[in-house]
Order: sequence, then structure tokens, then C-alpha cells
Amino acid sequence: MTETPKTELRKGWTTGACATAATKAALQQLWGGAFPKEVQITLPRGETPSFPLAWSQAGEGWAEVGITKDAGDDPDVTHGALMIARVRASNGGVIFKAGEGVGTVTKEGLPIPVGEPSINPVPRQMMTQVVEEQAEAFGQPADVEITVSIPDGAEIAKKTWNPRLGIEGGLSILGTTGIVRPFSCAAWIASIHRGIDVARADGLTHVAGCTGATSERIVQCLHGLPDHAMLDMGDFLGGMLKYMSKHPVERLTIGGGIGKITKAAQGAIDLHSSRSQVDFKALAALADMPKVAEANTALEASKIAPQLPELVATKASQEIRARFGGAMQNLDIVVIDRSGEILARAEG
Repeated sequence: MTETPKTELRKGWTTGACATAATKAALQQLWGGAFPKEVQITLPRGETPSFPLAWSQAGEGWAEVGITKDAGDDPDVTHGALMIARVRASNGGVIFKAGEGVGTVTKEGLPIPVGEPSINPVPRQMMTQVVEEQAEAFGQPADVEITVSIPDGAEIAKKTWNPRLGIEGGLSILGTTGIVRPFSCAAWIASIHRGIDVARADGLTHVAGCTGATSERIVQCLHGLPDHAMLDMGDFLGGMLKYMSKHPVERLTIGGGIGKITKAAQGAIDLHSSRSQVDFKALAALADMPKVAEANTALEASKIAPQLPELVATKASQEIRARFGGAMQNLDIVVIDRSGEILARAEG
């Protein structure tokens, strides 16, 4: 059983907020001649956090500042990474460039065009606003080139969805509020949505969502799917299905272990162990074998009733189709054990 934290979890700041703060501090040196000790910015919802400078440097016609990302109590892979913004004069408004460790968009379907640095719209708006404010304060034209860099960003990006989404060379500068909420599911679900967008934009007719690495490997091999057809569903079945019901792809495969697929068969759309449980009495009724109700796990239940994987796969397919309608008619359920063996399939 998951314990409730005794104290409030500490929030953190997005890569977009850190890059914005770095941009503001660098502009103050470029136009004012001195770096501040710390810099305050205004986030989209009105919060005004301050950031200490972790790195500062200037040269002829340019200045750069680094801000260390603090993700609070969220297990964010970018926690502790240095977000560096270098600013220099440009000839046409605010121009964004990807420095070391910041990715470049190579596939359609993302909110940023192909060929552009992977700096999302809200961080771009935040940095542009900072440029305009500082330009007015120092009597300068708001024509600035901003190059954002993240040392080790390319290596950190391997732990994210960026390679699969067609973002090459590093991390993305993200955030819609500027705030990282501890243990929020929003970022994961947003990545699933972007994966669907990329697949649709690339004309893919078949995508797959799996609960873990083993099931993903087996499903990808089974259907010969490219990497960007594999959606990082994890436990967020509902987050994937709700979005796909409005942004359909012709065929969907869902792969997972007997426990997770059993939950889906019983109507759960959040498959995390703390938010849904297997109903063993219902499983016994499905198998028409009362002894199944005594099982401790779905895997144990399937050993008592070997027909269960097929029954669960079929029931999960029926449950999802009934709940999410016509967009899920071409649905394929694959039940996989821990060794990677396919236990059952229900093909639409």
C-alpha cells in the first residue's frame, strides 16, 4: 500500500522556465553590462520564482547564463541539468537555435515544425516576452538570437521519448505552466499524445501501446513496427485510448502481461497497482472455475485455469471496443508473459 507523504511534495521548474530565466539574466549583461546574482521571471499563471545563476560568461556581442534545473520532488531525468541560454543581436525579431544537447525536430506531428529546435510554443512565448520586456527597459531593439544548450543533453535524451518522436540530438525545452508538479502523470500522457500525433502525421496505419519493455519488444517484432509506431503507454491505457478515439489510427495493438490486461478486461483504464486491482472473483466467474478466486496474482490464476489468457484477451478487446466505439474496431490484444512468450491474442 502506498503511503501518503506526511509533508507536501516540493514543486520544481520546467526546462522552459529555466531557459527563460537564463535568457533574461544573459540579456541584462548584454544590454546592462552586469550579470545579476539571481533572476526573477513571471510564469504563465502569474507565479514569480527566482533562480540563482549557476554559470555566466560573456564575450564580444554575446552573453550566456546557465540555470540548474530543480525538478522539486518529481523524479525527472532532467533534474540537476544545466540549462544555458546564449543571447546575441539578430536582424529579425527573436530567433531560436539549438545548441549542444538540445534536439531538433525531424518528424511532422509535433507543435514545432520540422527543422526547428525542439523548443515548445509556451517556452518560446516566455522567452520572447522576456526579450521584449528587457528591450524596452534598456532601450534596445527586440531582435535577439537565443541559443539554448544543455550539456549532456544528448545522453539524457536517451532516457526520454525524444528519439522515438523524431527529436534528434538532445532534449526538448518544455512546459506549459513553468511548474513541475511532483509525480504528475501529465507529462507522460502528453508524450503519448505527441507519439500519436507523429504517427498520424507520418501516415502510419498501425501503432502499438504496451505496458512494459518486454511486451513492447515482442509486439514490435510480431508486427514489424517502426520505433515511432510504438507508443509509451505504460499504465496509462486511458490516456492513450481517449486521445486515439478523437485522433484515430487505423489499427491499434495493445500488449502487456496477464495482470495488466486482466485489469483492462475488468474495465480499468489506469493500470497502476495503486489505482486498480484484479478482481479475482470476477476472474473466477470468467473462467467458470471457483478455485481461481483463491489466487493471489493473475499469473497464478492463469496457471489454475490455462484458458484464462485467451478469455482475458477477448474480454479486454470487447471492453475497450464497447467503451471507446468505432475508432477501436481494428484492435489487437496480445498477452505476454515475463519471458516474452505470447500467451494469447485477440485480433480485431
